[in-house]
Amino acid sequence: SLVEKSVNTIRFLAIDAVEKANSGHPGLPMGCAPMGHILYDEVMNYYSNNPTCF
Repeated sequence: SLVEKSVNTIRFLAIDAVEKANSGHPGLPMGCAPMGHILYDEVMNYYSNNPTCF
């Protein structure tokens, strides 16, 4: 599903960021990826015509 693909993309980006920084542990961002997706998708209000306003 689209949600699963989105969460997995967030996870892979988190792994890349930790690896690039050469510091940290990828466990927390990988585990929190579903929460981040839900927050951004369902809780936060984002308007594409005004991207600086939440």
